[in-house]
Amino acid sequence: MAVTPLAALHRKLFDETSGVKFAVLKDRLIKKFGETDRVAVLDILMAYARDGQLLHWRSSLVNEIVKLMEPQELPDFFNWAVTMPDLAYWGIDGLLKSRGKDAYDSVVALAMSSDLRLDVRAKAVKSLAMLSRQPFDAGLSPDPGHWKADSLPLGDVLAWQRAGYPDGAGHAPPATHASLEAPETVLEKAAARLAKKLAAKRKKKHDPARPSNWLVIASPADLAAIDARWTLPSHYRDFLARFSPLRVYIDSQRYFQGLHLYGASELLKAQHGYSYNPVDQEAIANWPAHYVVIADAGADPYCLDLSAIAGGDAPVYTAEHGRGAWEFARHADSFADFLKEVAQA
Repeated sequence: MAVTPLAALHRKLFDETSGVKFAVLKDRLIKKFGETDRVAVLDILMAYARDGQLLHWRSSLVNEIVKLMEPQELPDFFNWAVTMPDLAYWGIDGLLKSRGKDAYDSVVALAMSSDLRLDVRAKAVKSLAMLSRQPFDAGLSPDPGHWKADSLPLGDVLAWQRAGYPDGAGHAPPATHASLEAPETVLEKAAARLAKKLAAKRKKKHDPARPSNWLVIASPADLAAIDARWTLPSHYRDFLARFSPLRVYIDSQRYFQGLHLYGASELLKAQHGYSYNPVDQEAIANWPAHYVVIADAGADPYCLDLSAIAGGDAPVYTAEHGRGAWEFARHADSFADFLKEVAQA
């Protein structure tokens, strides 16, 4: 009897001893059969998570299972996974996805267990915060692996448990300008298009405790600090005031290294390493004094030329870093054109 392609891939996955080749096989399995044979793929992944020979991959596969499963599926597997030290981190998300609020007692117990690794306990708190909309993760890194033991809000978690696990109000979204919903000017239309693009990104991945990929109203303090440093083109200054990028990162074919578009809260610090040396606390001699870095793609800067302001705007120049000397080339005739490009990327 002929072996089916899925069965052949199953066998290869379990026989593979190279982590690099295993990753290729795993991706092929999910991409080729994840939709058409989802249950069979889940069975293969769960079997490997239990008994596979590449131990470091078993934990990663638990995360793949969480992404592929439907809510209320696989409770027995995740009840087991959270008891395994190497699988518990991602197993927590699976337990909550499979059992919902019925898993709260179990996950709180994981958070309280001093026998577990700190990152697992922190993950338990973070995942509880995400599902319950309680602010347990307020002010903490979006990656619970970076949390410190003394930052775990265990008292708040226990108080929430005693109160019967009420849902919280969640984190308030950042304040945005009304013109994003009803744009009229060229700048507003470009910003609105970018905001729509960022909203689509947030649907795929978003941490309410540390919002990213938003265009927000800048704080007066940030704008005052910027105004004390430069006289910016009015169009860009208006953009920062009303549509300041908040942790905006564009990953696209045009910006294959990823584009970080700076907001008002980070613009001053973003000059470090380009025009300013923060260690020596002095200007860097070979940097054009009239260039302000407004974005970077893999550390390649995009700069407004303040010496060429006209009609409230200025051209954008870029250069490759690491070449010994900056060789700038004109990238866009204006910030408005650059913003349109970013919105379309």
